[in-house]
Amino acid sequence: MANDDVRPSALWLSATTAPRYPKLDADAETDVVIVGGGITGLTAGYLLAKAGTRVIVLERDRCVYADTGHTSAHLTMVTDARLSELTDAFGRDHAQAVWDAGLAAIGQIAEIVREEQIDADFAWVDGYLHVPIDGDVEREREAIERDATLALDFGFDVDLVEAVPLMGTPGLRVIDQARIHPRKYLTHLARAITSMGGAIHETSSADEFESQPLSVKANGHTIRCTDVVLATHNPLVGLTSTADAALLQTKLALYTSYVLAADVPKGVVDDALWWDTADPYRYWRVEPHADRDVVIVGGEDHKTGQVTDTRECHARLEQWLHRVVPKARVTHRWSGQVIETPDGLPYIGSNAEHQYFGTGYSGNGLTFGTLAAMMIADAIAGRKNPWSDLFHPSRKAIRHGLWEYVKENVDYPYYMLRDRFAGADSRPLRSIRRGEGRVIERGGEKVAAYRDGSGAVTLRSAVCTHMGCIVGWNTSERTWDCPCHGSRFKPTGDVLSGPAESPLGEAK
Repeated sequence: MANDDVRPSALWLSATTAPRYPKLDADAETDVVIVGGGITGLTAGYLLAKAGTRVIVLERDRCVYADTGHTSAHLTMVTDARLSELTDAFGRDHAQAVWDAGLAAIGQIAEIVREEQIDADFAWVDGYLHVPIDGDVEREREAIERDATLALDFGFDVDLVEAVPLMGTPGLRVIDQARIHPRKYLTHLARAITSMGGAIHETSSADEFESQPLSVKANGHTIRCTDVVLATHNPLVGLTSTADAALLQTKLALYTSYVLAADVPKGVVDDALWWDTADPYRYWRVEPHADRDVVIVGGEDHKTGQVTDTRECHARLEQWLHRVVPKARVTHRWSGQVIETPDGLPYIGSNAEHQYFGTGYSGNGLTFGTLAAMMIADAIAGRKNPWSDLFHPSRKAIRHGLWEYVKENVDYPYYMLRDRFAGADSRPLRSIRRGEGRVIERGGEKVAAYRDGSGAVTLRSAVCTHMGCIVGWNTSERTWDCPCHGSRFKPTGDVLSGPAESPLGEAK
């Protein structure tokens, strides 16, 4: 379905505006200089500023414009490297750690959205890893079944689906993934940084770094600082030697990925995320609007610079889009760049004294960019982080078997709240969606289980405190109702109306 009015720009850039920030025009002093105004830089700036750290963000062009501005904006713990591949390469605990890290990053974004009351189209949605439409179903099914078994063993919320929505092929449904409008979200974080006393300077390229005293120069002006964060997609040399920087580059492979946005009739495509198991794989997501939905579809990846007629990549993607959704009307086309590492995991850590960086996010830029910001903020504050060894560029502790993931990190806040993000210890409980309640069997007891909007689970006895009947969940009113005498209880078990006078009891 040809459309001559297709905009050659990312959906996010054409649909929103962002405030401008001044050039650096004077010397300054701060605690942390952050180089880069994308997902990693602005999230790190926000977390550090919130903790009382003075920050200055330098962006050579405009914030949320380059790589982050060209994302497809999936929020998922599902990595490009399959869970089974991670298990084979790193072992079970380490594979779990990778998905844990991604889930914690999504949780961090959800928390920021809630605390800052950001209107950025954030929503929890299902994600589907599925056999391609033309794939070898029997061969791929076996691999997906292994991924499902591992994910369930690790405590993640997944289901095997014989025919995933839209595609109709077998796949893995991963519960509680998310989507967001990246520019709306990060524009708010930028404003929050400046409101907390930080500074952002656009059109200010960091072009000189000095270690004694530690400083960064841009536009001919010098900023003295204690720490530097290189939050550029492809890390700058910064304080490292040219030889070390060149060595790092040999470990990075740059790929171009192509993306289309298309209008589709409301309700034709479920609000969810999709990735197939092809190589290169194709990916989908939806951006709902009041009068229509926008489908964002991408793929056709290749090493950057190795394809001459890139229009063919978009053409093949459009043909595939119309095969799945014939009524789709393409409105935008763009491309982005992803960076791969040899083992499929990002590099996040320190590569020089008081200098931190993150790169190699593969197809998970928003997730791993957020994770990098969390890890870097922990490092600057001197806090232990459970994933620092796993994602460190050297991977020394991993390679030498010196890292006991769960044992060493049981006191990290994520693990105190892990059930909020990854379910609990019974399959029926994991299947309860946010905002829903269900009576389940647990240890021989009928339990009224409710999962709130943040993912936290409340467990109460399902026995009505009036005369012992078993309550049921009222989907419309979101209450626990007694079918015998009409007592009603709030999702938390508190009495809403009698004849019951006491709240539902604690679950054993």
